[in-house]
Amino acid sequence: MSVVEAPAIRIRGLERSFRDVSVLRGVDLDVAPGTIVALLGANGAGKTTLVRILATLLRQDAGTASVAGHDVRSDARGVREALSLTGQFAAVDEVLTGRENLALVARLRHLPDPNGVADALLERFSLVEAGRRRAGTYSGGMRRRLDLAMSLVGDPAVVVLDEPTTGLDPLARLEVWDAVRELATAGTTVLLTTQHLEEAEQLADRIAILHRGRIVQDGTLAELRALLPQATVEMVERGPSLEDVFLAVVGERPGLESPAGDAGTSEGER
Repeated sequence: MSVVEAPAIRIRGLERSFRDVSVLRGVDLDVAPGTIVALLGANGAGKTTLVRILATLLRQDAGTASVAGHDVRSDARGVREALSLTGQFAAVDEVLTGRENLALVARLRHLPDPNGVADALLERFSLVEAGRRRAGTYSGGMRRRLDLAMSLVGDPAVVVLDEPTTGLDPLARLEVWDAVRELATAGTTVLLTTQHLEEAEQLADRIAILHRGRIVQDGTLAELRALLPQATVEMVERGPSLEDVFLAVVGERPGLESPAGDAGTSEGER
């Protein structure tokens, strides 16, 4: 008989209000170990409030939530050891180098060999060449990759990403998507909040739709698509999207060569 693993994140009946405004109205959600679950919702749906409760930064009014088996209310320390939170904007120290940022977090977590930890994460996130440069010189995608690397110091079982591609250009967004996929491939559980439909489609094993403080649908992309009538097949000529054109012009997608003169662009200017 196969053994069913306990959810890495388990939420039941979670409620939270701010004065007279009910933000969460009975949220139920399970996140299986080693998967990416996208929490999809518009601004004001309650995504960040839910994330803050999971990270023990905010207390719920009712209901329960646990991370890696640790209750967020009764075992906050266990939750903090198991979970790493990455906010909407990269929380890197711009004065320090990439390597120094990582080593600092390793020291704060009292890990042996902080510099070794930093070097391993720079390698994992393809930041070795930039590791000795100040983080303030990094592009948006590099800064976010460094932020994700910092969130993995100490090997947390669960990583929560709160709208990780906010403010990033298309190239930087693709870099972050690749980094998130690598997290799940390595066995890390990822809860990703986003309001971008394409982001959820590209990354998530399951998608939960949060609307007016409740999970109104939860399933795989195929299961959610099955909720609507089957599409009729029509022959439509589709031209490239503006994003396709942009990525091709800057040389990040095959099919169109980069304009002449771009070869000298430095890593920090991208």
